[in-house]
Amino acid sequence: MGKAKSSPSSELRKRLNHPVIDTDGHMVELFPVIFDYIKQVGGPEMSEKMFTSLRRQNNRSWYEMDHAQRRHHNLIRPAFWAAPAENTTDLATAMLPKLMHERLPEMGIDYAVVYPTIGFLLPEIADDEVRRAACRAHNLMMADIYRGFEDRLTPAAVIPCHTPDEAIEELDYALGELNFKVPMFINLVKRPIGAVHERDPELRPYAFWVDTLAIDSIYDYDPLWQRCVDLKVPVTAHAVGQGMHMRRSISNYMFNQTGHFADAGHAFAKALFFGGVTHRFPDLNFAFLECGVAWGASLVCDLKERWEKRSAEAIEQFNPAKIDRELMGALFEQYGGEVLSGRLPKGAILRNVVERDGVDDFAAANVNSIDDLLDRLVPNFYYGCEADDRMNVTAFDTRVLPGGRKLNAMFSSDFGHWDVTDMAGVLVEAHELVEDGLLSDEDFADFVFHNPARLFASMDPEFFAGTAVEDDVATMLANGGPTAAT
Repeated sequence: MGKAKSSPSSELRKRLNHPVIDTDGHMVELFPVIFDYIKQVGGPEMSEKMFTSLRRQNNRSWYEMDHAQRRHHNLIRPAFWAAPAENTTDLATAMLPKLMHERLPEMGIDYAVVYPTIGFLLPEIADDEVRRAACRAHNLMMADIYRGFEDRLTPAAVIPCHTPDEAIEELDYALGELNFKVPMFINLVKRPIGAVHERDPELRPYAFWVDTLAIDSIYDYDPLWQRCVDLKVPVTAHAVGQGMHMRRSISNYMFNQTGHFADAGHAFAKALFFGGVTHRFPDLNFAFLECGVAWGASLVCDLKERWEKRSAEAIEQFNPAKIDRELMGALFEQYGGEVLSGRLPKGAILRNVVERDGVDDFAAANVNSIDDLLDRLVPNFYYGCEADDRMNVTAFDTRVLPGGRKLNAMFSSDFGHWDVTDMAGVLVEAHELVEDGLLSDEDFADFVFHNPARLFASMDPEFFAGTAVEDDVATMLANGGPTAAT
């Protein structure tokens, strides 16, 4: 290919006075290569087990069924045509790290964190042995093929999370032995429902509950969060929500796909907040990838309104013990008419039926003021936003956001997937919000540089050492800002 070509994005980059950090590019794996590595880890039998697991997990039998069979099994329409095709160079770029490295300047990108495609599926494999072997094999492959491109590219290690122990083991191996700098956590774990599993274990694909790792989990994941703090790495979460709950169309991939990353991020963020994780680990950053930020703005506003009405103090206004029974009786007699007169309920509606369980849902988060609430929700949450998402502006609209606190929206291109039809145009597409007067130049600088840099550098100031953006990040840190969203 030779020297990287000029493009509208590269020309835009020349006009910016700051670098561009992409927090979520994507590579496309080659199955034969993955299977070579799985054979190294677990032998030929493990390779066959992994193939069988992936086929079942991705609903490949959908193509072998007619409509009636799909309806009978409630088998969701799987993803299809999910990578560039007509733009063949872009497809090759997603497959070849050397070409990706060469073309980043053409995209207007100085540095990119690269996540997998098939790798999304591996931490969800139900079989413990196959899951752990598959994740290990994928990490070995990524370490090998991205070696030598560290100045501009950082691949993410796939971390299985069915238990905190397996997550810590793979995290230590990936960062300690393979020199990864970024872990990718699948933060939603499908677990069997005990009452159903006792009757028929074969029903597990149909009947499961979703463990968000931070509230009501069967495990204590605090040791994992502490390990991330010790290793100075953020929790970058890239969970898949397709196939869960109301995302189960048997005929329409777009129905299942639209908004599923946002739903996954929303569930994880709520769990971290209500489970008290952001209170216990105030220095740990969390990134929700490929999901946009509009749901984050909604969550912050929603929880502010709820806390104001249902904090430990405010909720007492709903305590049934405070009902004036005499007044209620008089009102029923006066206004009840033929049907309701004399029918004042005397049962549970007038009793405090939850006193033994407690009533403060915000207790674990230790929220005693609006500032406390925002401290648990804003500084350490980072949101991966694609270039074509006009709702990115919600992160910077202090007219709406409580306390005037902006959210940490980050440029996350998603190049390598169908969302990006032209890699060389992705930065220009993100900049359209500035051209349309919806973002300021300062907001855009936060979006493509400051926020992505702080996600990593606020935990490890040396994260960008040896990279193309090392000096710019060092200058930002030396100048003391911009600091975390306030």
